[in-house]
Amino acid sequence: MTLYALKPRFQALLRPAVARAVANGVTANRVTVATAAISCLLGLALVWSDRPGLFLVLPPWLFLRMALNAVDGMMAREFRQQSLLGIYLNEICDVVSDAALVIPFASVAPFDPSWVFAVIFLAAISEYAGVMGPLAGAGRRYDGPFGKSDRAFAFGALGLAVGLLGALPQWAGWIMPFFSLLLVVTTINRVRRGVAEAGLRKDVA
Repeated sequence: MTLYALKPRFQALLRPAVARAVANGVTANRVTVATAAISCLLGLALVWSDRPGLFLVLPPWLFLRMALNAVDGMMAREFRQQSLLGIYLNEICDVVSDAALVIPFASVAPFDPSWVFAVIFLAAISEYAGVMGPLAGAGRRYDGPFGKSDRAFAFGALGLAVGLLGALPQWAGWIMPFFSLLLVVTTINRVRRGVAEAGLRKDVA
């Protein structure tokens, strides 16, 4: 089970606003690039700032980022804005944004920076495993347990904790290794289910 399963309901709530945005000339690719740019700027601000309270910006931005990710997808699919460039931008900008928003936790005690970077690396690998689905004859895989939406919720909660408490308890150092384990399982699930889906499609054909 993953938060990605809630996406259809979320999209239904956003659909009227998306239609108005398209009518005003907003495009999917602009939304994608702008979302990544803001994520990178926020990540830099969190790295350079010595004020833990700034992490309180992270939860609302991660929620808004999820909304904008849904928006650009809806614009592409439902308003005929799909493009080859958009496919590249969507995947690359997501990985870049993920990295930018996780890196600041490397300077937060008691997290070990090496584990924070392991999470960033494994998150990128998990998304690559999802993208490989179509190349293997399956669909784009979004399997959990630690997909993009789940990571947004988890790091939003961590950002809230850092912003409110300033310092986390020592036991919190195990959070990043746990996230790494979840990402390994996520990657395995995406590969395994992608292979199974591709095999099923081949048998049906």
